[in-house]
Amino acid sequence: MTEQPLEQPRRSPPTTGGTAHLPTRVTDRPAEARRGASAPSLVAVAHGSRDPEALRTVLALLDRVRDLRPGLDVRLGHIELNRPLLPDTLDGLRGADTVLVPLLLGRGHHVKHDLPARAAAAPGVRTRIAAPLGPHPLLVEALYGRLAEAGWNPADEDGRRAGVVLAAAGSRDPDSARDTRHTARMLAERLGVPVVPAYASAATPTVPAALRALAARGRHRTFVASYFTAPGRFASACADAVPHRAAAPLGAHPAMARLVLHRYDRARAASEGAAGPADAVSLLASA
Repeated sequence: MTEQPLEQPRRSPPTTGGTAHLPTRVTDRPAEARRGASAPSLVAVAHGSRDPEALRTVLALLDRVRDLRPGLDVRLGHIELNRPLLPDTLDGLRGADTVLVPLLLGRGHHVKHDLPARAAAAPGVRTRIAAPLGPHPLLVEALYGRLAEAGWNPADEDGRRAGVVLAAAGSRDPDSARDTRHTARMLAERLGVPVVPAYASAATPTVPAALRALAARGRHRTFVASYFTAPGRFASACADAVPHRAAAPLGAHPAMARLVLHRYDRARAASEGAAGPADAVSLLASA
């Protein structure tokens, strides 16, 4: 078996809360909201899953978003498998100004092709597409929090024996893999141990292969970080590899709600002066 490269950590000075360097103003009401003007609707775009827990998780995340930004019109649309489907959500927003926020963790086919096509096909809706959620430091905070819930404790971890597998869905798009590797590097810096990205489909290594690669280097105290927005078939399959040390999906972690609003606000700011109400403006910029 070809050994997979580790994402080696670059240790940084400890912080007390771990979030001092992160955006802190995503909950502030925009100036037009303070003046009484109507803000664009936020349409969160989830992938969809046959796992009923996935929809419950996404709805809980959007409730957190609403709590952070009272009065903002927050809606949900799915790419597939669950209702409401994105075209149906957009059909209910005719004449409105909207920002689509993908609840996806990197650049891939859905972000690059499906979302722009469906936004362009929405009649009478001015639609802007925000960047996907990852990579971003707020995702790392959410991953860290989920690992802590699964039993990760820096005080208990031997830096020479510990390691983490960052389990992601996988994509044939090289940009998606680059985004996952970027997140793995940031998580390695946060944890102070090697982090190996691994995939449930379409890319290598698999989670079991990544665990074996860590074990071959003496990293036997391993955890699996779930790089999924919500539960589903792939997330469950990855967790099964280390059932007692696998973190839960990111879900409705508070950092996720802050990140959704951060992407929304950046898309709004980037689109000032864009064209008329029927145009779809794609804003797939990085953080």
